[in-house]
Amino acid sequence: MDVQTAVAQIDSRVGDVKGNLEQHCAAVDAAAAAGAQLVVFPELSLTGYTLRDLAWEVAINLRSPDVLAPLLERSKRTSIALGLVESGSNHAIYNSGVFLEDGAVRHTHRKLYLPTYGMFEEGRYFSPGQQVAAFDSRFGRFGMLICEDLWHISLPYLLAMDGAEAILSLTASPTRMTGNGPVLETRKTNEEHHRSYARLLNVYVVFSNRVGFEDGVNFWGGSSITAPSGDQLASARLMQDDLITARMHSGEVERARRFSRHFLDERPEVVLRTLNRLSARP
Repeated sequence: MDVQTAVAQIDSRVGDVKGNLEQHCAAVDAAAAAGAQLVVFPELSLTGYTLRDLAWEVAINLRSPDVLAPLLERSKRTSIALGLVESGSNHAIYNSGVFLEDGAVRHTHRKLYLPTYGMFEEGRYFSPGQQVAAFDSRFGRFGMLICEDLWHISLPYLLAMDGAEAILSLTASPTRMTGNGPVLETRKTNEEHHRSYARLLNVYVVFSNRVGFEDGVNFWGGSSITAPSGDQLASARLMQDDLITARMHSGEVERARRFSRHFLDERPEVVLRTLNRLSARP
């Protein structure tokens, strides 16, 4: 893996696929002009997040992804990870992340963990994904997760064990105002998670969070790229559109894993045996 990576922190408009598509194309062009070979967008970046019943109308059939044509064309030079509502062959809809490369849809991840509590109501509209898998790109082996997925420790673990050297997290994290300090607690908590995953799994964590307002809900941004050492390589502004870049290289993964062998010494067969035992309990 050797790839100059960009995170496009944008404000998407609910249901405005055409306008959001134009914004994506402009962001990809700007990232490419800055030397980026891979651009990562936030969760549901092409459709907006607070869709409710509108989700059915903006769902995209990836078997005939004509609406993505401008991005597919750009993916011949710049690989793209973006979020959208996917229309499945079973007629269900999914909160999905797609990876475009060489003019084709290279990989699709359907969000497994759909928050349906507090302000969240994803489980009312989306069906959950059923699997997680790493995938190969022309730059190396990646994994994709969507927002809440990254809060379940099993998923980044499985992607790393499946060979991913970078985890791309497409996110729409709302602002939660707590405390009186100068640091946004939501940002602090997320960054602690990213550093922990990066260090424990010795992978890059690319966090692409959106900004803007939808239905009175604010999204805080603060996107970042974290190295396998746990060091933050780039960080985006709060509450504003931004574009950040950093280089990801397999050599840093190799250095981290050889310096501290905890990931290389991981024993998935013990995990599997234990899970089988636990699942067999009455």
